[in-house]
Amino acid sequence: MKRNWWKILGVLLVAYSIVGGFLFNAPRLDILNETIRNLHFHVPMWFGMIVMLMISVIYSIRYLAKGEDYLDAYADQFAQVGVFMGVLGILTGMIWANFTWGEPWSNDPKQNGAAIGLLIYFAYFVLRGSLEDPQQKGRISGIYNIFAFSLLIPLLFILPRLTDSLHPGNGGNPGFNAYDLDSQLRIVFYPAVIGWILVGAWMGNLKARMAIIQQHYLNRAIEASAFSSKN
Repeated sequence: MKRNWWKILGVLLVAYSIVGGFLFNAPRLDILNETIRNLHFHVPMWFGMIVMLMISVIYSIRYLAKGEDYLDAYADQFAQVGVFMGVLGILTGMIWANFTWGEPWSNDPKQNGAAIGLLIYFAYFVLRGSLEDPQQKGRISGIYNIFAFSLLIPLLFILPRLTDSLHPGNGGNPGFNAYDLDSQLRIVFYPAVIGWILVGAWMGNLKARMAIIQQHYLNRAIEASAFSSKN
């Protein structure tokens, strides 16, 4: 129980943010109005994505240094969770954009950058699926993972600031803190960010452990089949 406190905390914070996001009072801002509530879902999911992909890169670096298979499994599974959160982030962002910008996809630089970043990570999974040798898969996909994350950061945080963008805090637009990220938003937004990160870490850890167990039994089955064929 003592080791699982952060998992319970993550679930409680996400549940709290969902209830608070829909039911708590929200400031009335021009154009945004009630859609400001999406701040508690869209942005925390992106925070979760960045953290999960960062953890994935750390495991890839550790794999390249040590060559232990379980590290590659953790890199793969945390990347999957990160991309899952990224897809949720894009979908919630499209819903928000449809109400505030008039259409779900307006070729905004940050929207395009996010889509390109996710496509780069989809290619990461295709690459992994095309390689059969475990060591080759771990080394090549590990190097690719590092470059993928290195490209994602400028796509999301640098290029949108250098061009015209509708996103707050990008393209010369002020961020939400310049409007009214007051206590009504903070008491839900910050717990939501922490909650999604903790739940994402739990998902990645659980999926990695399952992948390691599956690979272990698969290796045992291959060894048993090879032994029986010799006899």
